[in-house]
Amino acid sequence: MLFEKLLLLQLIFTIKMEKITVIINPVSGTASKKRIPDLLDQYIPLDRFEKQIFFTEYRGHAFELASRAVKEKADYVIAFGGDGTVNEVARALIESSSILGIIPMGSGNGLARDLAIPMDIRKALEVILECRIKKIDYCKANNRIFFCTCGVGFDASVSERFEKEKHRGYFSYMRSVVAEYLQFKPDTYDIVFENEVLSRKAFLVTCANISQYGNNAYIAPQAEINDGMMDIAILSPFSPLDAGNLLIQMFTKQMAKNRKIQYYRSKKLTLRRKKPGIVHIDGEPVFMDKTISFEVFHDGLNVIVPPDPATPVYSIASFFSNLSYWWKKQH
Repeated sequence: MLFEKLLLLQLIFTIKMEKITVIINPVSGTASKKRIPDLLDQYIPLDRFEKQIFFTEYRGHAFELASRAVKEKADYVIAFGGDGTVNEVARALIESSSILGIIPMGSGNGLARDLAIPMDIRKALEVILECRIKKIDYCKANNRIFFCTCGVGFDASVSERFEKEKHRGYFSYMRSVVAEYLQFKPDTYDIVFENEVLSRKAFLVTCANISQYGNNAYIAPQAEINDGMMDIAILSPFSPLDAGNLLIQMFTKQMAKNRKIQYYRSKKLTLRRKKPGIVHIDGEPVFMDKTISFEVFHDGLNVIVPPDPATPVYSIASFFSNLSYWWKKQH
């Protein structure tokens, strides 16, 4: 009996403890993050993981913490936050053996939604423990890395306005959308593909690695995160009468049916505009030159995804159901 116990202890100590680094953005989204460490103690078994928990203190801090975790050979780096936080953490992990986990706690959670990661924290933690790994693409815009979408025009202007909001959330974002729409003026862009050059006056031009902006707003419904291609959406200027239909089509994954939008697919492209200005990168506003080069890099990041994701339903009924849910969350 004693020999068996000694053998068991020897086996336990010879098994390699996996390193897990948790990075929490305390100001992302609207939910409190104070109880997350206690929740992690419930879900992450101490006999399996060597755990470190960090709260970010400033922009760029998540990238620094994740870079340190990669150098220290962390097996998993878990990002608690929205697409901006996930972008910082994931940037540090590309082309490394460290694996990204996502607990969505932001305003839009585009990448998490595209990967079918649950919005409920406890269910998302259960996905982490299942540990099914998927390789996904990442993209660059003038050497700035993005995983979701990057664009110019209206959505970039909205991201700049939303950045100044005191409170984050769906209705704060919609307030930014409406305010920007009332004053926005479309611009003309030259878009250079490998075998084609376009000149378009556009409301927006979005390069998409995934199908949506976040909150199930699908700007590029056919985009796939691991196909080695970007989907480029060019939305022409439209009248206020068209806005309602466009909005419903975006939230029901029917944008491709609208005559105001055109789609292209490419591994590389160059976009030229009249002057430097704001670009949104995974929802964050960034100032860039008037010429922007885009490129996709295939299978450059390992990320944890659900083993059997549920298939979402896209309909007008689901659109109004989601709208009702968001309204209840705000009141």
